Amino acid sequence: MKCCAVLWGLVSGLLLGAQAEKLLPNIVVIMSDDQGYADVSYSRHSQPAVNTPHIDQLAKSGVVCTSGYASGYVCSPTRAGAMTGRYQQRFGIYTAGQGGSGMPLDEVWIPTHLKQGGYVSGAFGKWHLGLTEEYNAVNRGFDYFYGFMGRGAHDYWDYDSDSTIKFGGPIFRNLEVLKNEKGYMTTRITEEAVDFIKREKDKPFFAYVAYNAVHAPAQAPEEDVAKFNTGDETRDILMAMLYHLDLGVGEIVKTLKQEGVYDNTIIIYLSDNGGAGTMYADNTPLRGMKQHIYEGGIRVPFIVSWPGKLKAGTQCDVPVWSTDILPTALAVAGLKPLTGSKPLDGKNMLPALMGKTAQLHDALYWCSGSDGKWAVRQGDWKYLFDKGEVGLYNLKDDLGESKNLKDQHPEKFQALEKLYNDWFAQMGEPAQGSKHYVPKGGKKKKKK
Repeated sequence: MKCCAVLWGLVSGLLLGAQAEKLLPNIVVIMSDDQGYADVSYSRHSQPAVNTPHIDQLAKSGVVCTSGYASGYVCSPTRAGAMTGRYQQRFGIYTAGQGGSGMPLDEVWIPTHLKQGGYVSGAFGKWHLGLTEEYNAVNRGFDYFYGFMGRGAHDYWDYDSDSTIKFGGPIFRNLEVLKNEKGYMTTRITEEAVDFIKREKDKPFFAYVAYNAVHAPAQAPEEDVAKFNTGDETRDILMAMLYHLDLGVGEIVKTLKQEGVYDNTIIIYLSDNGGAGTMYADNTPLRGMKQHIYEGGIRVPFIVSWPGKLKAGTQCDVPVWSTDILPTALAVAGLKPLTGSKPLDGKNMLPALMGKTAQLHDALYWCSGSDGKWAVRQGDWKYLFDKGEVGLYNLKDDLGESKNLKDQHPEKFQALEKLYNDWFAQMGEPAQGSKHYVPKGGKKKKKK
């Protein structure tokens, strides 16, 4: 009898352990590419042609972050910050070229942290964090990868690994180059993410779904483009690309519900930077576009949905950003950063999303270095430097950054300039020996 009791205790322990593992929340991060701030139909600034019902429904089911930011105004720096929970400048990623060439291999990424909780992780779509095998997602902590590693973006139809077109390059499944891929890229990314959810539904999972939509090239099925008549051909194509992006979000949410895991899944949706002018994106009411340090380059559509945990149909005005994703994921999973990993700069967003705090960060910083653009936001105030032009703006009163107040508020201007310079002094040397602008009065950077 004693042996039976001991055996039953062991079995019960294993069952309880397995049950606890299943109860850990799933984490889904959906990152669009170059999506305009007003290119979501839940925005009161959106144009009539914009129709994103599934993204709108996601917004209704959770919290819309009105001051949601990307940590870079171009693609790969934001992705580097999001994956590590750290200022990407700490490890030398200031530009898209630097991030696209690969990050230092001693940085710890989201999936590696989550392995402590038994999470299985999949990455889908655009990678843009390294070109060679050591930088492949499955060598950076992910258990599964489907997507492309080439720079910037990919053709939506041409999957030929030997293609010489501008947006060409191979498609990978894990480390394997796929030879016979077909279909529209946005749809294929969705299909792979959906299959992953179905396969891994009985385990806690992390899905990073990085669409290349709506980044150039402007490509969409002709029959979908024909549905739009905005007065500009590129804008019509963008609307069709957005249509398929929205369908993808809808398919992912539908799959979570069908597989019975929706109520135990947090979904974070955001764009990697502001909408691109070359694609006729709409960032109304913000000033600037992708590649600008103004709000139009860095403030993005940003939604967090977690049924039963976050109040549906609410908004958060507290500044949050992409670098907060990792610490939020750890908080959701009840985990601490991996022992020995480097300190995180991001913060757990949940207190702000739940209305329990009015401030997460003392300040937020942006810096591209090599082309001379940087900014700091503290409270409602924002200081920026753009290739020699400096500005001070009160975002509460002037979201469009039309009134430069540096002469009216010299003390505030000087305080924010010093704040930025002190932060900048802690950042790392630019990767690949790129030229780096030093702000007036800035200290020499210390290598970290």
